[in-house]
Amino acid sequence: MKYMKNKNNVTEFVLRGLTENPKMEKIVFVVFFVIYIITVVGNVLIVITITASPLVGSPMYFFLACLSFIDVCYSSVSTPKLIVGSLRKRKTIPFNGCMTQVFGEHFFGGAEVILLTVMAYDRYVAICKPLHYTTIMNRKLCGLLVGVSWVGGFLHAIIQILFMFQLPFCGPNIIDHFMCDLNPLLKLACTDTHTLGLFVAANSGFICLLSFLLLLVSYVVILYSLRTHSLEGRRKALSTCASHITVVVLPLVPCIFVYMRPAATLSVDKAVALFYTIITPVLNPLIYTFRNSQMKNAIVKLCSRKFISDDKHI
Repeated sequence: MKYMKNKNNVTEFVLRGLTENPKMEKIVFVVFFVIYIITVVGNVLIVITITASPLVGSPMYFFLACLSFIDVCYSSVSTPKLIVGSLRKRKTIPFNGCMTQVFGEHFFGGAEVILLTVMAYDRYVAICKPLHYTTIMNRKLCGLLVGVSWVGGFLHAIIQILFMFQLPFCGPNIIDHFMCDLNPLLKLACTDTHTLGLFVAANSGFICLLSFLLLLVSYVVILYSLRTHSLEGRRKALSTCASHITVVVLPLVPCIFVYMRPAATLSVDKAVALFYTIITPVLNPLIYTFRNSQMKNAIVKLCSRKFISDDKHI
């Protein structure tokens, strides 16, 4: 009974945000508002372009549309709170809101990490087994792999949140971060969290590390197999793989840094978290669009079709 009483002492948390300087907070508002708009518009444009064109029949573009959708959701978990909080002197978040934010971060983040692994497998089959590609990467398997990504992300997040709900928060409620996350919350819990910190490293950190290693192995195999391809074939394969490797490294390396270590908060954590929660989702559409002629052509066709349709209505 005493435990439950202590546990309910904290009804809200106070987020310190990125800065406590009023002038800097105005800059934070403008910069991240623009970034968020670009993230949403860019990723939604990719989803609409792919689903409204023949590209949706290609596994690679089908997975890209799913990745863009996840990026919109993932960015929306913490960015709006950061933007709104930059206009307020006191940045508070209710206890349940904080837990919901943690769940959202790990649900969409976990789904994205698994989907990136799926995309690497797709590239491996396309390059190393081109004659069997359409047979292996059929519609049913692609749908199943995307489903596995979502289920995997959900299981990862629900395990984390169930443990967090068991922690007693009986006093300090100031989080030196712009969002709720596992390590800052473990620091505030009024109990020994050493064992749980190891579990966080085993759960979040291990998923990031395992995915990163699987991706490295897959691309080593791909690069090795390219020796037998023509010069033009190698150029196309390397161009596609370069985009994906960039997108993979951006979230996974910071994820490994934050979670693959004993529970502790470092001064650099906010900058690192900023990178994989806000910066990465805005870079993904830029990387895939500017480096992909098919995507650029599909966007131009979509816009042209829209303008023609508008002219007919006028």
